[in-house]
Amino acid sequence: MGFKTGIVGLPNVGKSTLFNALTRTAAAQAANFPFCTIEPNVGEVAVPDARLARLAEIAGSKQIIPARMTFVDIAGLVRGASKGEGLGNQFLANIRECDAIAHVLRCFEDEDVTHVEGRVDPVEDAQTIETELMLADMESIERRLQNITRKVRGGDKEAVQQERLLKAALEALNDGRPARSVEIAEDDRKAWAMLQLLTTKPILYVCNVAEEDAAQGNAHSARVAAMAAEQGAASVVISARIEEEISQLEPEEATMFLEELGLAEAGLDRLIRAGYQLLHLETYFTVGPKEARAWTIHEGTRAPQAAGVIHGDFEKGFIRAETIAFDDFVTLGGEQAAKEAGKMRAEGKAYTVKDGDVLHFLFNT
Repeated sequence: MGFKTGIVGLPNVGKSTLFNALTRTAAAQAANFPFCTIEPNVGEVAVPDARLARLAEIAGSKQIIPARMTFVDIAGLVRGASKGEGLGNQFLANIRECDAIAHVLRCFEDEDVTHVEGRVDPVEDAQTIETELMLADMESIERRLQNITRKVRGGDKEAVQQERLLKAALEALNDGRPARSVEIAEDDRKAWAMLQLLTTKPILYVCNVAEEDAAQGNAHSARVAAMAAEQGAASVVISARIEEEISQLEPEEATMFLEELGLAEAGLDRLIRAGYQLLHLETYFTVGPKEARAWTIHEGTRAPQAAGVIHGDFEKGFIRAETIAFDDFVTLGGEQAAKEAGKMRAEGKAYTVKDGDVLHFLFNT
C-alpha cells in the first residue's frame, strides 16, 4: 500500500517539471504556458529506503522490491476555478481522488517564466488555491444538505450523522477555515472521510526554488515555512530543475552532483519523508533468499492488517507474526542469528507493527 498524492499549483510554478523528475519520465509536457498539462499524468515511483538494501545484503536476497508511491500531475488552477474558470472542474475532480496534496509554490524569480498573476508571492498563491477549494467545498456541502433533508426528517441515522458533520465543516468554512481544522471524534472518522471534502486533504507545501537556493532556501520559502507551521501543515524546499537533472544521471554521478551543490540528499527523498509523516505512514519488511521487500502501512496498524497488505488471505487466516526489529536483524547478522539470540518474537493479533519491523507471517489457508 502506498499513497496517492496530487501535485497541484497555479500554472507555471514547476509542477510538471517536478513530476518528470519524480517519475523519471518526460510524460508530462513542461512548457511555459498555462494548462500544458491537460490530462492528469499518473506515475509510480520507488520509495528510497537504505534499510532495504542493507537487509537484502545480509539475507543474500536475489531481488529488492521497494515500496511504491503514486503521484498525479494535475492541471494548473487559476482564480475562479470553483466556478469552472480555466480547467477548474477537472482540477477539483482529480484532486478529490487523491489522499494528499503536494502544493507546489513558486519561490524563484525568473523574468523568462510567466506568472499567471503577474507577481511572485507564494503565500498569496497558496491562499488562492485554498480559497478555491474552500468555495468548492461550501457549494458541495450546501447541495448535499439539501439532498439529505428528507432522510434526516425520517430519522435515518447515517443521514443525521452526515448532516451534523457537514454543518460542522460548513461552519468552519464560513469562518474562513478549511474543513481539516474541525476536530472529529473517533466514532465519526469513517463518516468524515467518506465526505471527501477537498479541504480535509493534508497539505505538503513544496517550495520550488532556484538552483542556488536549493540547500538553504530563500526569503520566499521561509514565509511558506512560517505559514505551514501556523496551519500545522508541512513544507519542503526543492529545486525542480535540479531534481530533473538528477533524474537523468547515474547514481554515482547524481551523488557527486548533489555534493557539488552542497546537498546531502535528493529532494525526492525529503519529499517522500515529508509525505510519510503527513499521512502517518510506516514501513515494514519481508526478507528472504528470493527477495527483500518493503511494505507501507499506516501508523498503529495491527499485525493481521499488516499481513493483509500482502494478501487478503494472510489477514483472514492470520495465526501469528514472527518479528525481528531492524536494528537487531542488522546488528546480529540475519534471521537465524537473531532467533538464536532471542530477538525473534512471536506476536499475535493485538500486536501493533513498528516501523522497520522484519516480519514473517504464519497463517491458515
